[in-house]
Amino acid sequence: MDRHLDRRNNLSLDSLNFFLADVRDGLGPYLAIYLLAVHQWQPSSIGMVMTLAAVAGLITQGPAGALIDRVRSKRAVVAVAALLVTLGCLVLPFTSSFGLVALTQALSAVAASVFAPAIAAISLGITGAKAFTRRTGRNETFNHAGNACAALLAGGFAWLFGPIAVFYLMAAMALASIIAVSCVSAEAIDHDVARGLETGQTVTGEMPSALRILLDNRTLLLFAMCCALFHLANAAMLPLVSQKLAQANAHLATPLTSACIVAAQLVMVPMAWLVGLKADIWGRKPLLLAGFLILPIRGVLYVLSDDLYWLVAVQLLDGIGAGLFGALFPLVVKDLTQGTGRFNVSLGVLSTVFGLGAALSNSLAGFVVEGAGYSAAFLTLAAIAALAFGLLLAMPETCLSRRATRPEAAVAME
Repeated sequence: MDRHLDRRNNLSLDSLNFFLADVRDGLGPYLAIYLLAVHQWQPSSIGMVMTLAAVAGLITQGPAGALIDRVRSKRAVVAVAALLVTLGCLVLPFTSSFGLVALTQALSAVAASVFAPAIAAISLGITGAKAFTRRTGRNETFNHAGNACAALLAGGFAWLFGPIAVFYLMAAMALASIIAVSCVSAEAIDHDVARGLETGQTVTGEMPSALRILLDNRTLLLFAMCCALFHLANAAMLPLVSQKLAQANAHLATPLTSACIVAAQLVMVPMAWLVGLKADIWGRKPLLLAGFLILPIRGVLYVLSDDLYWLVAVQLLDGIGAGLFGALFPLVVKDLTQGTGRFNVSLGVLSTVFGLGAALSNSLAGFVVEGAGYSAAFLTLAAIAALAFGLLLAMPETCLSRRATRPEAAVAME
């Protein structure tokens, strides 16, 4: 690949990750604020809508990964999905019906399920396995920078025009992502490498399913359990903080939520960059342990004070945990599925597993809030996070350069 084309692809992937940042993560706390402040929905109803959307998205994670493994028009898949998310955002300001809101969010979640495996596949197909760690760190760096920028814009627009402005901002970013992905060179993507095969490797016979890979690989299965518990504890924390902010001051809720997101995303940028630089040298596990340890600490700190600025300050810790996990997740999956040709579908299956945790998180937190209050909800989530950290301690290192024996994934496939 010549230098000009390599530079173009890097800049295009940077732009794609930047503009898709808010789109791939969904409306999240902004939707919670909008429904609570504008339509006076109950926390349990808000949690149910978010859970239904998350369930719809997680059901399609595995098929989305399988689709990305098979198709060679990966760029077109991303563009179509971005268009569907755009339409879902533009419909929301015109309805307050529970059924219609739930439907639009579910459809958007289904469309967005292709983004993570598609970006990972395109990146791996362009860089190859050896440079994938650095490219993944760069992907996550621009993803977090995009989230921070979008949150700043969302806070400003919401201050001027109300919470409804966030929907139009997300639609605009989705359209910008379509332009970015169209600039990626289709010829630069090695579609066999993009699915986790070695350069020049051929596969004979029927390849094992992602579920079989997951069940046969103890390390991958343990990692899936850790991820599910991590997201069960983490997903509801920011929406709960947003609801507390909305109750204290509805007009400041969206700007302050944006401040929470910006604070965390600014910390995530160096965390993702650190993973790209050091994950091959230090290994995955030390960085994962640091990210998982932060979460229970954060849950307890939220209970100590209801001060608005304290809540925003504590959210900084999310930048460490989520920043490290987001960049390390595809690397660990790649480590444990290298050579199987099932990287993207395995990525989708594990995303389904931890997505189930995230989907249940909002409903669990909503019911705990109604029954025992916000402090009880935060402490419940902190306890789950502590369990995830405990399980992660039992997981072996996955980085190939840091292990004395062959990867368990390769052994499981023989």
